[in-house]
Amino acid sequence: MTQFYQVFFEESQEHLAAMESLLVAIDPAEPDSEDLNAIFRAAHSIKGSSATFGFSDLAEVTHVMENLLDRVRKNELPLTDSIVDACLKAGDVLRNLLGAHQGLETADHAAAEVVRERLEALMKGDGVSAAEPGDAEQADVGFIISFKLQCKADEHPRVLENLLVELRQHGRLVLEEAGSGGRHGKATRLRLCTEHDEISLRALLDFVVGSSLKMEGVKGKVGSLVQEEAYGFFDDVPAPSSDALEDPDGAYGLFELTPAMIPANAEPVGMEAEDGSFGLFDVSGLPAAEPDKPAASVHTDESAKRTMLSPDAGKAATAPRAAPGGESGSIRVSVDKVDQMINLVGELVITQAMLAQAASKVDPVVFESLLNSLGHLERNTRDLQESVMSVRMLPISTVFSRFPRVVRDLSQKLGKKVQLVMSGEHTELDKTLIERITDPLTHLIRNSLDHGIESPDKRVAAGKVEQGTVTLRAYHQSGNIVIEVGDDGGGLNRDKILGKARERGLIVHDNMSDQEVWMLIFEPGFSTADVVTDVSGRGVGMDVVRKNINALNGRIEIDSVLGVGTRVTVRLPLTLAILDGMSVGVGEEVYIIPLDYVVESLQPAESMLKSLAGAERVLQVRGEYLPLISLRHIFGVPGNDPPHASGIVIVVECDGMKAALFVEQILGQQQVVIKSLEANYRRVVGIAGATIMGDGHVALIVDASAVVSMARHSLPVAA
Repeated sequence: MTQFYQVFFEESQEHLAAMESLLVAIDPAEPDSEDLNAIFRAAHSIKGSSATFGFSDLAEVTHVMENLLDRVRKNELPLTDSIVDACLKAGDVLRNLLGAHQGLETADHAAAEVVRERLEALMKGDGVSAAEPGDAEQADVGFIISFKLQCKADEHPRVLENLLVELRQHGRLVLEEAGSGGRHGKATRLRLCTEHDEISLRALLDFVVGSSLKMEGVKGKVGSLVQEEAYGFFDDVPAPSSDALEDPDGAYGLFELTPAMIPANAEPVGMEAEDGSFGLFDVSGLPAAEPDKPAASVHTDESAKRTMLSPDAGKAATAPRAAPGGESGSIRVSVDKVDQMINLVGELVITQAMLAQAASKVDPVVFESLLNSLGHLERNTRDLQESVMSVRMLPISTVFSRFPRVVRDLSQKLGKKVQLVMSGEHTELDKTLIERITDPLTHLIRNSLDHGIESPDKRVAAGKVEQGTVTLRAYHQSGNIVIEVGDDGGGLNRDKILGKARERGLIVHDNMSDQEVWMLIFEPGFSTADVVTDVSGRGVGMDVVRKNINALNGRIEIDSVLGVGTRVTVRLPLTLAILDGMSVGVGEEVYIIPLDYVVESLQPAESMLKSLAGAERVLQVRGEYLPLISLRHIFGVPGNDPPHASGIVIVVECDGMKAALFVEQILGQQQVVIKSLEANYRRVVGIAGATIMGDGHVALIVDASAVVSMARHSLPVAA
């Protein structure tokens, strides 16, 4: 079963994420019953899977949480903020235990015990509905259950024991026939008295036993004859005959199979699955739900709707209706396989560019057919490249979904009333960027809550509503993804920032633009906080945010109005694998400048060059003085620069600062496949990566942000 552990970990994380989002959004005063059911089902799924795989620590916590949620959804307990907080804390504990089982962190069993006791205390709280002691016993229902475990004979005892441990947590159990595994193994037969309904039991058992499950309810009051072996709740049920036990269809005479219920191509029940799954996971070819169980099918569809984990998850849930053949709407594929496919497509793009370069030298009249075919190849290669790249694209909701919890917890800690408004959650971004943008966005959100949003009394005094608003928005713009983090708080104080900058010895002046002043908060160690807390005030957060954004070839901007609010805008490329760039020539070398940083290109006149301290170091462009940087001198290209009048200047802008890059010629504009220079050689300052050109030569990709930063530290000037 170890081959399925990774699937279990992934699905458990998805259930925890869905449960957390529902808990954060739910209104304890008027909870939605469907939301409560969805939260309960998520906890129930984690518990059942954990018990099946033998993770008892996970099962113990989720068992108590499931019981608490069950009482809440049955209106036996009112939903309170304390219950929501406890369930959220339980989710954190479960994530820790999952990480420990994956070998990623150390399990905090003390915290697990504390949260389990907290959940138990809440379950025994004052909100219990006034019911007679005997009512619970009368609500119990008896079930006769039979099934065949689809596993190998030597694994049958262990799998069955795990399942029985789980079932005993649901009620009183009598095992009548243990059964056996293997292709022609016997069915397991048991009796169970429980307060859970048939839908919940089927949800648990279907996961393990598949389509061989048979259940029959036994009505009537139970619980008064517990001293009998069968607990007295199976009245007048005759013992099964030997013929029934050996019934080849495994029904033991309890079910009458009609011809319509038997598929024409039915396989022997209990047969080992060809894929080695032993029936533990859904197989696309399983028969549809029995027509005489409409309640179960409705429950399943509604569960998929309420606990939607991804767009593909919803498609998979409805696939059986659209595709009778049992085809699934999505599959799980290793990220390594996707990366390998992307790398191969990148090599194909390079090969296609080489062919186009070679074909440009032949006679177009003589080789017209060849050139037409290469044109088709280029279009098909581009389509293939875009399709493959889309495989790595994920909705940014995978990042946004964690921020409601962050806002809820931090606003309570700071004593502020804050609502989070999100839009553009379905905007797609490369998986690598998704993973690396999470921490910067988390800090920006925390910064808005701590520094931006005022306390309720200050907001009321300023004529605002008590509840502040933090806005998180994502959208596409000009081939980039733009993420905005805004708040309607107090805004940035220009005078205070300039004062702090002078205290730290930074070179500032009163004529600086607002944008230049706002960018000072990204300086290392800079903070306007009067008191250092565990939330902020140390001056390390915003500096790290900018470094992380720059490492992703992104840009960050700030707009703020004192007393109105602040908006931080982050611009990122859609992917780190492909880049639109301008190719320039410096001596015998070719460099690629990312187009996102290019403002303009021009041929300078002598009158535009100005001297500082006797050296030509700046270029005057429409009233702005830009540092003039020679790429030849920066990267040590042999030879000397040509006269300025015969060269080209590329104006680039990064982090609100501009610089002029002096090159010898512009070769063109093209889309290139990025290769890591650090992974294949070593890190080079001013170089973001490399690519292979159509002629087979390697071109280096300029790190415009690093080059502009270098211009501020006495770089060699263009001669």
